Amino acid sequence: MVTYREIQDWVRSHYGYTVKTCWIAHVKEMCGLQPNIAPNRLNPTARANPCPSNKVGLIKQAFKHFGMI
Repeated sequence: MVTYREIQDWVRSHYGYTVKTCWIAHVKEMCGLQPNIAPNRLNPTARANPCPSNKVGLIKQAFKHFGMI
């Protein structure tokens, strides 16, 4: 199982940008993967910080690299 930290490090090393963990969880949900629900999340059905559309591709590339999708 790949950790969010490993995904963040991969994106940072390849694209020079640090992605938020809530963005990773959002993209996991978009790809049909089951993300963990953060204990401090106020509403489990709504996202306070959805992933910006220009960062979705970066995170999906990391998922492909790690064999998640």
